[in-house]
Amino acid sequence: MLIAARTHDYGKQPIDRLAGLLKSEGIDAAQLVLPKGFTEINSYDEVTPEIIERIRSNFEKEGIKIHILGCYMDLGNPDDEVRQNAVDTFKKCLAFNKTLGASIVGSETAYPHLNDEEKKVWHPYMMDSIARLVEEAERLGVNMAIEPVYWHPLKDLETTAMVFDKMNSSRLKMIFDPANVLEYPEIDQDAYWRQWLSELGDKIEAIHMKDFVLGENREYCPVCLGEGVIQYGEIVRWLKADKPDIVIVREELDPKTAQKDIRYMHELWEKY
Repeated sequence: MLIAARTHDYGKQPIDRLAGLLKSEGIDAAQLVLPKGFTEINSYDEVTPEIIERIRSNFEKEGIKIHILGCYMDLGNPDDEVRQNAVDTFKKCLAFNKTLGASIVGSETAYPHLNDEEKKVWHPYMMDSIARLVEEAERLGVNMAIEPVYWHPLKDLETTAMVFDKMNSSRLKMIFDPANVLEYPEIDQDAYWRQWLSELGDKIEAIHMKDFVLGENREYCPVCLGEGVIQYGEIVRWLKADKPDIVIVREELDPKTAQKDIRYMHELWEKY
């Protein structure tokens, strides 16, 4: 197991400082979102080959693995202009990654919380975007990943499995975030996780780890790891048996409690 951070949880940092900061925190790997992570970058249009090489060099020097290049785009949006910009931006990140060398360029498939009818409307647009991005990933020889979220068009296990079947590409991987597919925490979580891992475990390239409780109106309230509703035991058992070298990203990290969460992740790994 390598412990990673979503780097912008530490706020925007200078390119020459970020990797060293992660190393000092005991973090092994990174999920980078370029305009959110670095003070020198405010938009993807500002990214140059020189900047990408500078980032790569700094992370290599500190021994921090760049695992995910996050490019979270509104891939299923029915608005042609919004969707085209999303696809074009993701393609830029695939090209950046030829130098940067992240394991995957990853995205969810929407921005907003969608109702059931909206998910149906957005679904074919999502499929078109993913198909075009898979084609580009194959052309460039880099890997991309999609992340299921129950309020997005990539909404559940059945839909996600169908997408992988339709795309039929070794360049398409999955980021698995248990919190984002757990609409009803009161279910038998062990059985639920076994379904996901049995069906799509071979597609998983990274795990997002976070925890939450439900508020009075079932709203999402983030908490430190181990203090919420997610039962990670079955997932960790599977990881240790099948993917012991997996990168686990502590998402929604609070720098003030980062060391507490990192200790919990190590203890969880040892427990199972």
